[in-house]
Amino acid sequence: MKIVDVKTHVVSTAWRNLTFVRVQTDDGLEGVGEVRMINHTDALLGYLAEAVPNHVLGSDPTNPEDLVHRMFRNDYARASEVMMSAIATVEIACLDITGKALGVPVYKLLGGAVRDRIKAYANGWYTVERTPEEFHAAAKRVLEKGYRALKVDPFGAGYYELEPAERRRSVELIEAVRDAVGPEAEILIEMHGRFNPATAIEMARELEQFRPSWVEEPVPPDNLPALRKAAEKINIPVATGERLHTRYEYRELFELQAADIIQPDITHFGGLLETRKLAATAETYFVLVAPHNVGGPVSTAAALHLAASTPNFKIQEHFNDFAEDWVKQLAPGNPEVEDGYFALPEGPGLGVTLDLDAVEAHPRTHVFFNLFAEDWHKRQVAQPPPA
Repeated sequence: MKIVDVKTHVVSTAWRNLTFVRVQTDDGLEGVGEVRMINHTDALLGYLAEAVPNHVLGSDPTNPEDLVHRMFRNDYARASEVMMSAIATVEIACLDITGKALGVPVYKLLGGAVRDRIKAYANGWYTVERTPEEFHAAAKRVLEKGYRALKVDPFGAGYYELEPAERRRSVELIEAVRDAVGPEAEILIEMHGRFNPATAIEMARELEQFRPSWVEEPVPPDNLPALRKAAEKINIPVATGERLHTRYEYRELFELQAADIIQPDITHFGGLLETRKLAATAETYFVLVAPHNVGGPVSTAAALHLAASTPNFKIQEHFNDFAEDWVKQLAPGNPEVEDGYFALPEGPGLGVTLDLDAVEAHPRTHVFFNLFAEDWHKRQVAQPPPA
């Protein structure tokens, strides 16, 4: 079996481009990969335009290790988010093809299932006015959707430090969420890498009373010793890693013992096999894995197969129950969240099928994430902080 063509399709939502990659073979089998790029979609497509004829065409899709090795090593330049994302889309599609050829779900190719369901948490649910009342109501809707865990960033547009009024407001928002979801649901707190260690430590201490399951990316991702400085004084588990794109970048994180949970994004990390290797390394440090996932249905499918087969998996992020209604229909086939969990995905392959009619119904438009984020923050600032 040989790869004879690779086709790309870009779909735009309100705040993200989803790029789907179809890998086609001379046997008539097709696999699909996907990635969400922030403001770098053209760079991704440009990389694929050069990589596909030089590395991908003519390759055996059932030998993804060899293909990924050639794509990673033979380009000479150091790995980047764009490069690792392009590799991931092709690798995920190849595993989809292999699973279909063998008649098995992808998680069987990763060693088999080690659990019979996959714990999930909701994200994307709190694009409401930044008041305790609105956050309380939105958090209630998350439980009604079947989730028992949710992530939230209560901090507005703060950077390095927060004004006293903003600190109080952030605490009040988490208090409202805890009141809405009760004592048993998990609350995960996102800091988006915006704080210096002192502020991250102080805010984590103030929020400790609400028993969050983690604080995520408390400091910017570029200085891991600064993360260790924060983690040593934060009493809540620390999660990070969505902006690290190779195992080699994670090496220092593990050696510093600077995080309790890592969050690699499969679609920015070279694919499922590479992320599985990272998870195995994390296990030797007793670190849990909670894959980052802000993509569409194909990215979600890939994440579920990794979760099914990874012993040190913790919980899976999911946006698409709080996105546009049509996003999940771009590639139907994933299980739904029920009582806090996904069922195991059903194969063969990834278990989802790209709907080209749905893809063509939502063509690419100009989506620049910074403009979306700035507009959202302006709407939040319009609501005065509590006195």
